[in-house]
Amino acid sequence: MILKKNILVFGGAGFIGTYLIDELLKQNHTVVASDINNIGEKYYHDNNIPYVAVDITNKTDFEKLPNVKFDVVINLAALQPANYGEKKYEPGDYININVVGTLNILEFCRKTEVKKIIYASSHRNTSGLWHENRAIKEEDGRSQQYSGEYSMFSISESAAQDCVEYYRANYNMQGIIFRLPPVYGFGPHLEIFKNGKPMKTGFQTFIDNAMACKPLEVWGDSNRGRDIIYVKDVVSAFIKAIMNDKVGGLYNISSAVYLTLKEEVKTIASVFWGSDTEPVIIELPDRPLAMDSFLYDNSKAKKELDWAPQYNFEALLRDYIKEKDANRFGFLIEKRKEMFQKNQ
Repeated sequence: MILKKNILVFGGAGFIGTYLIDELLKQNHTVVASDINNIGEKYYHDNNIPYVAVDITNKTDFEKLPNVKFDVVINLAALQPANYGEKKYEPGDYININVVGTLNILEFCRKTEVKKIIYASSHRNTSGLWHENRAIKEEDGRSQQYSGEYSMFSISESAAQDCVEYYRANYNMQGIIFRLPPVYGFGPHLEIFKNGKPMKTGFQTFIDNAMACKPLEVWGDSNRGRDIIYVKDVVSAFIKAIMNDKVGGLYNISSAVYLTLKEEVKTIASVFWGSDTEPVIIELPDRPLAMDSFLYDNSKAKKELDWAPQYNFEALLRDYIKEKDANRFGFLIEKRKEMFQKNQ
């Protein structure tokens, strides 16, 4: 018999949070969702799911949370460059939200005797290791870059990770950190901010062009690749961690597959091409490629969490179509549109 948990999710109206809470409820766990966005609040209210608006940078906001004993707290709340327009940029915002916010969550856990916290973090603080073209392990540590749009974001997330480790070491708290490469799935892939300016993602551009039977242009070295993970595989890793009371520390939650740009485009064409004609793929090696290249070793998560990803890239795309057609989480698209309007 599976022991059901009482779980609090910060960032619950975000991409991963929405999919995670959906699965937690399917498994009959008790869940409280928390976020700062009113679109998420409406979605959860309409689905009779407890929702509490909390600004994690404000200590007094935590008093809004129900006076119940939580078994697990999950922190998915973060400020990321992809969500942050050029006119809104303030380096201190990364520290305030990602570090102070995480510290406030940890203090809430300590004071209310929550024994387990799971913190989701980007992989960006290993960017100095990417040039080595090998699978990065947890014990390889960090290699922080101090220039570029992700630098303050990475600095803040490194500090937040260290806060989790501090509370784990000093307060008998089971602290688990998930290091995530790009997470794909229906919801956030229409548009992002790049260096503070809005742009359609390459992933969405390829899909749109394939559906319209337009040539798919592959720029630069098409054999460069990266490690991506499907949102439902990330969710299954959270479930494993929630139910395991012995693990702790940092885990790479990745596909451990070096998906080249050529493979990505060919697979998108095979799934989305809008006619019976052969897809047209044009390689333009003389044009620059802005895509980062990286790969992560997920053997620690496989061994200690008994977890493994179930979706290859084609399966990811086909499930993406099912989720898009079902539109269960259509509010994520509306939330992103609203975010872009506010941040430009």
